[in-house]
Amino acid sequence: MPMKSAAMAAAMAGGGIIHRFPGFSASGLLSLKRLPLASSRALGPNLTSVFPANNQGPFLSSAQIKHSSPKPRLVRGAAESTQSSSITTATADKPTVPDNEFTLAKVSFGVIGLGVGVTLLSYGFGAYFNILPGSEWSALMLTYGFPLAIIGMALKYAELKPVPCLTYSDADALREKCATPILKQVRNDVTRYRYGDEQHLDEALKRIFQYGQGGGIPRRSAPILQMIREEVTEDGRYSLVLVFEAKALELSDFEQRKAKFASFFGPGITAEIVEGGKNLYEVRLISDTTL
Repeated sequence: MPMKSAAMAAAMAGGGIIHRFPGFSASGLLSLKRLPLASSRALGPNLTSVFPANNQGPFLSSAQIKHSSPKPRLVRGAAESTQSSSITTATADKPTVPDNEFTLAKVSFGVIGLGVGVTLLSYGFGAYFNILPGSEWSALMLTYGFPLAIIGMALKYAELKPVPCLTYSDADALREKCATPILKQVRNDVTRYRYGDEQHLDEALKRIFQYGQGGGIPRRSAPILQMIREEVTEDGRYSLVLVFEAKALELSDFEQRKAKFASFFGPGITAEIVEGGKNLYEVRLISDTTL
């Protein structure tokens, strides 16, 4: 017994504890593996005893175990993310038609004029100073290069880029037979380069929202066309969706002008207004023609 007490005291002094195993003699305690002893600060004030009565090692109180045990955490918004991912997948599965057709309407004349003009000017100056061959043509290149560069810069400054167009395959099949001539014209106008206009559909928006007039809106609050989308409604009708961004307007500003949208882009269409997101509003021009 004195030897056991001495071994325990030596273990405590060395910063460890000794586990007792049945069948071992007191003289073998000194050869047992020493384990690090947790400090009283880590164990907390609820520590009852370092060596309990059955001599099986240190233990914590029920309160300490309760606070130290890991708690399950609920991931917030997991259901929403799952639902949104399924909606995104369903939208992505819907086939679309890529717009790979090459037309002159998709070419920027400002870029062409500026590129040709700068090239002629550069080569003309090089030939004039005998850095490049063709000095006899330098005057001609300088004569035509300068105005072409000026015209190209002017067109580039007044350029209005086309908006993106998302076309679903089922809507592409219905366009020729169900889309009205005005809807086709609107699609062609906003998907090509324009020059001199402040924005796409500027004249239509000016009449619908009555800029600066009684009951209208200020011109600085005018909606801006961001993209268009061709789709088919649930009842099988062709629909051209105009997606506008309007930070200074509300959904009610569009809804009270729904009849004006239908009248301006008609006849033969029905207009619907839907809120498409933050500061985004969709004007759906649905053709009344069906197959």
